[in-house]
Parts: sequence; structure tokens; C-alpha cells
Amino acid sequence: MPALKNHKHEWFAQALAKGKSQAEAYSDAGYTPSEPNASRLTRNDKVQKRVSEIQERSIVRTEITLASLIQEAGDIQEAAKADKQYSAATAALTAKAKLAGLWIEKAENTNRNVNAAEVSDAELAAVIQGSGSEGTSEAPRDPSQLN
Repeated sequence: MPALKNHKHEWFAQALAKGKSQAEAYSDAGYTPSEPNASRLTRNDKVQKRVSEIQERSIVRTEITLASLIQEAGDIQEAAKADKQYSAATAALTAKAKLAGLWIEKAENTNRNVNAAEVSDAELAAVIQGSGSEGTSEAPRDPSQLN
């Protein structure tokens, strides 16, 4: 069933499919708030069919999004193992873990903000030279501390 010809009815059906109450959906569709009218429009056959269609489509999308992707990654993993392609099998296993929410990537970022206008050339060179380290030491402020 395509979208309803009456745009307000379509908006109403979409809001109902999202789980809004009849009164909220009626108001969101652009109508003046009225619970009796919202109830009456909810009983409209075309609106009911459209709400059902929208809800069915969202259920299918949800199933495809998670369950089938995990299954497909599992199939790829099995095929890769059968072909002795262990790096591909490991990649598929990682993909399954990420989809299931069991794999969390962590990265550590270290920022060293230095205002070049307030630092001498020697101090700036020391900061740049030390940027390959853990980034825990500060740039020397006293020139006698420089190498």
C-alpha cells in the first residue's frame, strides 16, 4: 500500500506506527487537538492498514539489521575456516562480536597543546622531539634544562 493520499492521514498513521498516542499523533499530523476525532480517525480502515504496513516493514528491517547480519558473518566465518583462510575467519568473528555489542574499540589520545608564541624555539623543539614518547612530560621552561 503506498502512502495515503491525504497527507495528514499519512502523518497520523506514521505517528501511530511509531507508538504515539492517538491524541499526540492527531496533533502531530497538524490537526486541532481533539481526542474524539483522533479516535475516529484511528478506526479508519485505510489508516489502520497503513499503520500495520509501516509496523511490518519496521519489524523486517530490525530483523535484517541485527539477526541476519550476525548469521551472515557466521556463514562467512565458516566458509573462511573451511578454505583455511584464518585471517578472514578472524575478521568475520570480529564483525560478529561488534554486531553483538561485545567488541568495544578503545583508543588513547594524547594532546599536547603548546602556544608557539609563548615558547622559545628551543622549548618548542624539545616538545616536538618528545612527542614520540608517552606525552607525560612537560616541555622545559628553563633553557638550562634543555639538552
